[in-house]
Amino acid sequence: MAIGDRKLTMEEIARAARGTAARAALPRITLVLDHIRSGHNVGAIFRTADAFGAERIVLCGYTPGPPDREVLKTALGATETVTWERATDTLEAIRGFQGRGYRVVAVEQTSGSVPLVGHERSGGPLALVFGNELKGVQSAVVEACDGALHIPQVGHKHSLNVSVCAGITLWEVVRTVLV
Repeated sequence: MAIGDRKLTMEEIARAARGTAARAALPRITLVLDHIRSGHNVGAIFRTADAFGAERIVLCGYTPGPPDREVLKTALGATETVTWERATDTLEAIRGFQGRGYRVVAVEQTSGSVPLVGHERSGGPLALVFGNELKGVQSAVVEACDGALHIPQVGHKHSLNVSVCAGITLWEVVRTVLV
């Protein structure tokens, strides 16, 4: 650490308040969670969505949400700062976003998926679909999406925890605006 460097206090950290110009410059991003099992993962995704200014989270199928104890514990209040809604059927939810002009993209390894780093980002609103911890995004949902992105990996497991995947994906989508 450089001489004189120190950790910032919470008061010193400049956070963009809701509705500010910095926040308005962010792309409109919705996260669609397709049958996530773990409340801890959902809570972590809420915190990540808050950190990177996502406009909403859609909890599909049996994905837990507030007032689930694990979600609330891990989200640390982000369930109050990120708009969220429930949808019984993921396919119906993404078709609704497509009808409202969103580009819907599965974050999944598919035969036609594009690497996240360096992908072409269109200017309109974006809905990112993240799948179940074991099965991923449902095949019918993948087929209905406008495209798919994957995070290149070199390990033996060929997968990431869904909350880690959401963090990496959101960072890559918003980083050019934030830095």
